[in-house]
Amino acid sequence: MATPTIKKISSDSAQYGERVTLVEPVNIYGCTLGDDVFVGPFVEIQQGVKVGDRTRIQSHAFICELVQIGEDCFISHGVKFVNDLFSQGGPARGDKSLWMPTLVGDRVSLGTNATLLPVSICNDVVVGAGAVVTRDITEPGVYAGNPARKIRDLHD
Repeated sequence: MATPTIKKISSDSAQYGERVTLVEPVNIYGCTLGDDVFVGPFVEIQQGVKVGDRTRIQSHAFICELVQIGEDCFISHGVKFVNDLFSQGGPARGDKSLWMPTLVGDRVSLGTNATLLPVSICNDVVVGAGAVVTRDITEPGVYAGNPARKIRDLHD
């Protein structure tokens, strides 16, 4: 009988600002977390990710490589980021040149189970629960649906 490879929960090689809170278990490596960042349990934040000051990341979120998140953001439970669009018909299988970045501005709230493909989101945006963001969001507002579309201004 074979022996499995066991990888332990870690927070290795990450850079932390002041007053960062991590709730175990987490898997965080090679990323940068700003001041006063909160990370809930069962979160994975991969290498090269940058998270701005005062951002909260709730449980079960997955933040893959090539993601940058601004300041004062809220990443709700189960939010998923995608950096590989299977442009060659399947997973890139280690060819990171096929991966694409995601940029999230300041004061952005991502609802529970939202999914973000490689996009850019401007400041002051709310993305509803379960939304799938497939295109850049270039104006502030509230976005929902699959694909996500603007449903109203923030202060209607």
